[in-house]
Amino acid sequence: MELFYDPSFKGDGILCESESKHCINVLRHKAGDIITIANGKGQYFEGTIINAHPKKCKIGSVKTINHTEPEFKVHLAVAPTKSMDRFEWLIEKAVELGVDEITPLLCSHSERKKLRIDRIERIAISAMKQSLKAYMPKVNELTTFTKFIESTPAPQTYLAHCYDDEKQLLKDAYQLNSDAVLCIGPEGDFSPEEVKMAKNRGCHMVSLGTSRLRTETAGLAACHTIHLLNE
Repeated sequence: MELFYDPSFKGDGILCESESKHCINVLRHKAGDIITIANGKGQYFEGTIINAHPKKCKIGSVKTINHTEPEFKVHLAVAPTKSMDRFEWLIEKAVELGVDEITPLLCSHSERKKLRIDRIERIAISAMKQSLKAYMPKVNELTTFTKFIESTPAPQTYLAHCYDDEKQLLKDAYQLNSDAVLCIGPEGDFSPEEVKMAKNRGCHMVSLGTSRLRTETAGLAACHTIHLLNE
């Protein structure tokens, strides 16, 4: 099944210009074809192309399919890697798994201090469509670790680090069917001060296993752990 994304689509009407172009010029759909549109808020719209216009494709005879909101939400807060390819790969795979929110973190040891959020959003949209998700994850601006940790709900926050310290495996610390905020640091790890700050806030200190993982591997492993536990 092909999935188109238009957050403003509500039923019989016009598909947004970017998706109209993709639908008609790229995928060569014609009048009479049935397509499926997601609004990213839990609804699919299955309708028939009435007018195959490449800028304003008209859709009619629309059937709405409502998807149940998941019982738990996963928020991935992660420091972008120096290599954008690796970070974009993580965003793509995390969205495929079903992450609900993404916050790029600016940490003490961060190698990348600037980020094009519009590009990250485009990658998230593409991954959402490819994996047939009904919900579009929220993508936040690059945020300092201090600002983020002071505003996030501590009981739901799990910070993974590599220091010799008292911590649990994520699979043991996590409470089933509960929201999870997963904090993954840069290649040089969170600083001792950042770990202390999170610990003082009441966040869970966790490990992802005995291997030392790259940032993108750790982020994906953490997201997969939460979804696997809730299967």
